[in-house]
Amino acid sequence: QLQLVESGGGLVQRGGSLRLSCVASGFTLDEYAIGWFRQARGKEREGVSCISGRTGTTYYVDSVKGRFTISRDKAKNTVYLQMDSLEPEDTARYHCAADLAGPNCAGTQLPALGSWGQGTQVTVSS
Repeated sequence: QLQLVESGGGLVQRGGSLRLSCVASGFTLDEYAIGWFRQARGKEREGVSCISGRTGTTYYVDSVKGRFTISRDKAKNTVYLQMDSLEPEDTARYHCAADLAGPNCAGTQLPALGSWGQGTQVTVSS
């Protein structure tokens, strides 16, 4: 079956960095777009970033542009989210998901039909 497993979350101080990993199985990274999404306490889930399966084109929500970088390692079937200059507003549970519609990202929008990981908590202290 399709499966995604996130790791790399933790507690950091404002201005610190984390690298999240999303290990995919049951498919290759060329097949589906992979996105990162987050949900903070009391807020709706939002899209953070996406990388397309077709070309590796990347997309970011405005609030993280210049601070976060999405990338992939096809040999390891892993997508990463490098998070720098972290702010308390970045505190959330972060999930990755494969868009089962195909390889193209729709910006950072939620997929209509996705395969989701279990999530990893990121907490940024002030």
